[in-house]
Amino acid sequence: MLRKILLALLGVCIVLGIWYHELIGYGWMQAKGQFRILWNTRPLEEVLADASFPDSLKQKIELIQEIKRYAVDSLGINPSKNYTTFYDQHGQPILWVVVASEKYRLNAKEWEFPVIGTFAYKGFFERERANQQLDELKQLGYDTRLNEVSAWSTLGFFRDPILSSMLKRSEGQLAELIIHELTHGTLFVKDNLEYNENLADFVGEYGALKFLTQKYGARSPATLDYLDSKVYGEKYDEHILRGTRKLDSLYATYNPRTPERVKEDTKWRLIDQIVETVDTLETKPASSSPIPKKRRFNKQNLPNNAYFVGYKTYRQQQNRFRSEFEEKFDRNFSAYLAYLKKTYPSL
Repeated sequence: MLRKILLALLGVCIVLGIWYHELIGYGWMQAKGQFRILWNTRPLEEVLADASFPDSLKQKIELIQEIKRYAVDSLGINPSKNYTTFYDQHGQPILWVVVASEKYRLNAKEWEFPVIGTFAYKGFFERERANQQLDELKQLGYDTRLNEVSAWSTLGFFRDPILSSMLKRSEGQLAELIIHELTHGTLFVKDNLEYNENLADFVGEYGALKFLTQKYGARSPATLDYLDSKVYGEKYDEHILRGTRKLDSLYATYNPRTPERVKEDTKWRLIDQIVETVDTLETKPASSSPIPKKRRFNKQNLPNNAYFVGYKTYRQQQNRFRSEFEEKFDRNFSAYLAYLKKTYPSL
């Protein structure tokens, strides 16, 4: 009897292995990439004691520790052992994410992963594997985009290291990044990537400004530079989100009888118009006149639907969080975060 049960279990394992062979292979590849990084990290004490390591970068490492303490003590972020080790990238990217969207609809392709749920992107530690996935998606008719990743959260499964590329950031950018990733480790709702990313963006930006103000002062160069970047960033986000709404309206006019040529022509004309009008956006630094920003794309390199669905994922709910925080919680952030933790089940 026991033998029959064991044979049955073995049969089930074989069937599942065949059925999920692609997912298992991807998981193994990602595990290897993650463990390669973890194996080559250095304790911060060792890095800070290394006479050959530049003092300017040591100061950034110490700043990250201040940011982390502030996030835990003043914002209510869960304490963790993240950012207590260091990984030197030697100037090379270490992670890429693939994003894909339907060709004539702003609908992101989603990937299902055990435990952590559904994601509208897929990460790779090997550029060649990422390019292979891009080619496969293009052959299936998707618009695609490949992004380099500057940081990520393992949601408490591993001890996330400080990456050497982080140390190139300004004080404000660094604070926003660290608090963003720590937020994922505090509250991450399964199968709701848009909620998770919008929340982490909101907390990261709010926390960064509060940290800079407390440490350097409201009129300090670090705080004012960060505010200047946010002014333009918000204008750009609003512009792109307006563009997504225009694209949604355009795609709604397409039907099975609409010729492919017409779809392509109207789609790219509208995207070109959205990109062209980015040039009208400008920001006014605290101590000088407005500065128009250079466009991020040109006519030979227009963004496709994968770029726009990324904005919908990361930025569409910002006003929701801001309004809830200000109107229901009277800008009491600790109370607001405690409410979110209690209300939304996290991994």
